[in-house]
Amino acid sequence: MFTKETYIKRRAKLKELVKSGIIVLFGNNESPMNYPNNTYYPFRQDSSFLYYFGQHRDGLAGVIDIDNNREILIGDDIDIEDIVWLGKVNRVAEMAAEVGVDNSAPMKALKDICDEAKAKGRKIHFLPPYRHDIMIQIMDLLDIHPSKQKEAASLELIMAVVKQRATKEQQEIEAIERACDVGYLMHTTAMKVTRAGLTEKYVGGIIDSVALSNATKNSFPTIFSQHGEIMHGIPSYDILEEGRLALCDCGCELDDYCSDNTRTFPVANKFTQRQLEIYSIVEACHDYTLEVAKPGVKWMDVHMNVCRLMTEKLKELGLMKGDTEEAVKAGAHAMFMPHGLGHMMGMDVHDMEGLGQIYVGFDEETRPNLEQFGTNCLRMGRRLEENFVMTDEPGIYFIPDLIDSWRASGHCAEYLNFDKIETYKDFGGIRLEDDILITSEGCRFLGNKRIPYHPADVERYIEENRC
Repeated sequence: MFTKETYIKRRAKLKELVKSGIIVLFGNNESPMNYPNNTYYPFRQDSSFLYYFGQHRDGLAGVIDIDNNREILIGDDIDIEDIVWLGKVNRVAEMAAEVGVDNSAPMKALKDICDEAKAKGRKIHFLPPYRHDIMIQIMDLLDIHPSKQKEAASLELIMAVVKQRATKEQQEIEAIERACDVGYLMHTTAMKVTRAGLTEKYVGGIIDSVALSNATKNSFPTIFSQHGEIMHGIPSYDILEEGRLALCDCGCELDDYCSDNTRTFPVANKFTQRQLEIYSIVEACHDYTLEVAKPGVKWMDVHMNVCRLMTEKLKELGLMKGDTEEAVKAGAHAMFMPHGLGHMMGMDVHDMEGLGQIYVGFDEETRPNLEQFGTNCLRMGRRLEENFVMTDEPGIYFIPDLIDSWRASGHCAEYLNFDKIETYKDFGGIRLEDDILITSEGCRFLGNKRIPYHPADVERYIEENRC
């Protein structure tokens, strides 16, 4: 939790941006795993509720009455039976005072507040819900069926929240840096323990133990696989093999903020020549982003320039052919990189994704091409601003089913050397990802230690530290 003044200022700015009506921000409830009292741990609060009201307890909601300049923290105090099992927590009124809210009320009061607002024809603003219990609560309060709630959510509130949360305060940047420091430990641990004969699951479990020992939780389920061509390859019981690459994409959540990095390294101590040829292309694309990312630059332009650079270098290896500009326009490069260059990051690893990516990552100037494979997966395209936090994550993947599909249909055949590509079906994939802060003049890595990523540095680290 930050200072009381932080939350007061955030809510004041929110009122200024939304202008009128009543804002209701729903906190999360506990989420049972397999029966009511066996819940997922640790409890994770809704990020936007946390941003404006700062409290981690379940079963809360925040009301901001803009017209009457009144704020209320809604929730029921826990009873003695809960205290016996869970320990004592502050009363809701005490929680409200901690974040500069003058009023509190039990949860049943939220119905009266909403009914009164509806009777007076006042706008009730809420964000798109993503948990079904909250959808039911909204249906009970506002008579909006869950299937209609996404379109009924307040665009004014969405845009106001995106505007505030996209630009990080100094204290938020410091929290992300701390999470990145744990991310460094997670990734270097993976490099230390990986070796042939272990299972992906074993290494993945050790990576997770670093997060759980040093932070609140993982920021997302750890990806660790020698099948790097699978975008979200969760650890399996497959045995790690000499000559293969291991792709590790992981991060933690600490002090409510996330880290997210990816490294690809050899299961053995050294990269093969073929692996180095592909790795060097991903490395060049990654480093190009660091050179050009700065305030005022469109992220869409950075992404497309990375695609051009990748295409040029894949042509040098004989994997692509033809005119680079036409190949990228046709989306031929998406055979190898079917995702976007990066996404915003903060309290959520894909920051604010639940509010609608079109509002978070795009604006009137930039729109994704939803009809084209690859560009339909972009999460960001808008102009960068100072104190945005972005991920820089180019990758090259050889996906056998995608290769077979495109070859059979002849898709982009004038730009792809399928005979050569066929010989890479056993390759896997390579991704490099870092968290970067957009500064006044450019960008910089986040975290006090840089996870090795240049090939010589990776090999040296493995040689000196592998168990």
